[in-house]
Amino acid sequence: MKRSLFEMLDSSTWGRNLAWAEMDRVRRECIEQPVPAGGYALHMGDPAEYWVGIIEGLLKMSVTAPDGKVSTLTGVTTGGWFAEGSLLKRERMRYDVIALRDSRLALMPRSTFEWLRATSLPFNHYLQNLLNARLGLFIGLLEYDRLLGADARVARCLASLFNPDLYPEPGPFVDLLQGEIGLLAGVSRQRANTALQRLQTEGLIRIEHRGITVLDLPGLRGFANG
Repeated sequence: MKRSLFEMLDSSTWGRNLAWAEMDRVRRECIEQPVPAGGYALHMGDPAEYWVGIIEGLLKMSVTAPDGKVSTLTGVTTGGWFAEGSLLKRERMRYDVIALRDSRLALMPRSTFEWLRATSLPFNHYLQNLLNARLGLFIGLLEYDRLLGADARVARCLASLFNPDLYPEPGPFVDLLQGEIGLLAGVSRQRANTALQRLQTEGLIRIEHRGITVLDLPGLRGFANG
């Protein structure tokens, strides 16, 4: 059974710590938006008007160079939130956000977001942890894009999905197809498949019909770090 927008808000890491009156206003002002696979949730250059959460689905953040080359920055899965940086800086979106599969979004208006920042200490603590985790993710992306081989990049990509600040609903099963993993890791689908086969041989993951089961998260992180 699909969960509702309200269920997603109530179960979120930050939502569980709001006062009843605060959550009541959040419930009244947030809206739901479906995005079909391949559709744009946000375009680079759009005004940042909402803080965006994933009720269900998978999206990628990417940038496109003038020559048309696309670079995927990261992915956002069910339970994750994004666009807080653009809201805080009052700037336009600096990346595209595209659904890799049919997705449902929770949209919190800027006014609600700013009101929570002004009134809720727990919400501010959550944002601080989220921004710190996001910074660590992108520093890591820069590092492994320059220094790591394809197998380690795929391992790092999978391990990064278990950061509870960025992905608050982790489980041993990662609901990603091999092509999706390749996109997020910045390698081809074929190269991602080869890397996943090696990680399975190492006893770190098990390749399922649709997705990956992580058997040894510390080992996966160690493999990614060389």
